[in-house]
Amino acid sequence: MGANHSHGTTTPPTPVSRRTVVATLAVIVPVALATVAALIWLWPDGSRPDNPSSPSLRQADGTITEIVPKPCPVVPGEQAAGPAASSGSCGDVRVRITSGPDEGRSVTTDLPTGPGAQRFAVGEDVVLVHVPDGALDAPEYLLSDHDRSSPLWLFVAAFALAVIAFGRWRGLTALIGLAVTFVLLLTFVVPAILAGEPPTLVAITGSAAIMLAVLYLTHGLTITTSMAVLGTLVSLALTGLLSAFAIDVAYLTGVTDDSSFLLNGNYRINGQGLLLAGIIIGALGVLDDVTVTQAATVRELATANPGYDFGRLYRAAARVGRAHIASVINTIVLAYAGAALPLLLLFSVGDQPLADVLRNPVLAQEIIRSVVGTLGLIAAVPVTTALAALAAPRRRSGEKPAERRRRRGAVWDDPDESTESRWPASFGTEKDWPAGRRNR
Repeated sequence: MGANHSHGTTTPPTPVSRRTVVATLAVIVPVALATVAALIWLWPDGSRPDNPSSPSLRQADGTITEIVPKPCPVVPGEQAAGPAASSGSCGDVRVRITSGPDEGRSVTTDLPTGPGAQRFAVGEDVVLVHVPDGALDAPEYLLSDHDRSSPLWLFVAAFALAVIAFGRWRGLTALIGLAVTFVLLLTFVVPAILAGEPPTLVAITGSAAIMLAVLYLTHGLTITTSMAVLGTLVSLALTGLLSAFAIDVAYLTGVTDDSSFLLNGNYRINGQGLLLAGIIIGALGVLDDVTVTQAATVRELATANPGYDFGRLYRAAARVGRAHIASVINTIVLAYAGAALPLLLLFSVGDQPLADVLRNPVLAQEIIRSVVGTLGLIAAVPVTTALAALAAPRRRSGEKPAERRRRRGAVWDDPDESTESRWPASFGTEKDWPAGRRNR
């Protein structure tokens, strides 16, 4: 590969042509303006659809001060007490409230029981749910869950420190980009869907805004980043079209669990549109990884080999892309398999035939999500590679052919082999080499 490697001097990279910059801006600027206009148009006003059938319950933090074990209630048709009573899983718990209007007050409630019930100990921080008077035949406060705020913040701080320590300034910009992603998801995408806006349009607008903000913030305002942005846009559009087609052909409704059923029934949110929006947003997280890698690979190849034409740049970068895609596909499948592992176990316990398992709407939805996302990733490699190769800098017309060398430091422009890979810098320049070695 290598060209223009020198131990004594550094050759500046070939600049990008003005025509390439103008053409890139002619595409990126309208896309950015359209994204901003769509954000303004779809931005929620804070209102949410009324749902009087499911009133929200107020939560409060607290600390367990005392636990008093007691026998578990007898369930008709089962043995009294049983192993649950001997294990001390039933009892009364006293909690001191540490937040909300009742801060400082101590309340007594029941310990959660039943399959999967959590275990609590004295001194642990917990979350309580306030039950309005007359809403349920239950105590005023119910013990809901552990308070995970402290360990979560600890892990987040460890994550941020690790990213900054390894990535330094680039790591800091990546964290800022991650914050922008969460802000857009929580302040635009989710509220806009709840406000009744079309989920697909909201997802496309939010994904475009996240992509433009995060990629340019993390990787800089460069032609390489712009090619990654364009490749992501094309691949994301293809993924959206394939998703819409697959959802329609497979007769998927998007209503497969309690959450989607509640949103569809109580808030009248289109389940198919919500499923399509989820596929688009999920695909964006992997697409930008592939496109940025491909654009950066083409740029490095063009810098190291300014004599490479479009065909050679494309073929060399495509080989890297194929290796990347092979690993990413396995990652996607394993991620979805891990998320659906409880469901797969239920199917296994039920001893259902494979054909019946695959027809299940929950599993069919995950299969469609995986297949469509993978097809979008596969398309991202040739699209981004071709765009980056077209925009890559070429050798200046006044430069000499590849077979040349400079007197100061042995510089080889062999397109098939780098000088640095053949002769370490410690060997000195060619004039310092022995005659026998120089003639080899």
